[in-house]
Amino acid sequence: MGAVSPVPFVDAAFIEKVEQRIIKPTISGLKNAAIRYQGFIFIGLMNVAGEPYVIEYNVRMGDPETEVVIPRIKNDLVELFLATANVQLKNIAFEIDPRTAVTIMMVSGGYPGDYEKGKAIDITSKNDSLIFHAGTKLNSDKKVVSNGGRVMSITAFGNSIMEAKSKAYEQIASIKFEGQYYRTDIGMDLINIPEKA
Repeated sequence: MGAVSPVPFVDAAFIEKVEQRIIKPTISGLKNAAIRYQGFIFIGLMNVAGEPYVIEYNVRMGDPETEVVIPRIKNDLVELFLATANVQLKNIAFEIDPRTAVTIMMVSGGYPGDYEKGKAIDITSKNDSLIFHAGTKLNSDKKVVSNGGRVMSITAFGNSIMEAKSKAYEQIASIKFEGQYYRTDIGMDLINIPEKA
């Protein structure tokens, strides 16, 4: 299959184990059950002392990985979905933006526990980051307010993790709502690992 490591701390030996023990048996299982599946299979994994373990299977992408993966796809997403539905995906030249992307989730204070809604959101400036509204709505005054635990995610691109992360936090600094919270350690586990060229 020629799988490529999604993160720099996963080595070739681990990827081989994932491919042989999880991916190929999953595909074989679908075939043996005569399930003609077309779409996403998202496999959540844990690395326990160099051994891969499946946490979950999803037939969709999750949040916030969708906001960091999909923006890197240069192809028209609808064309990719149509090609998938028509079993023509192998005929598509798949193009990926080579830059690094980082996504930071802004949440309501108290999330994932109790949190308040209806907090006015003020965005004072905009850089080239993408702002995905998740838990927001327009109130009766046509103002954007918080309406969920995960309020919005900010995705930024850069030529390195640090550059992308810096742009994302720069955008976050211009977004204000009462009780907002976001992690400040995103990507820190990757910073001291050499990035692949």
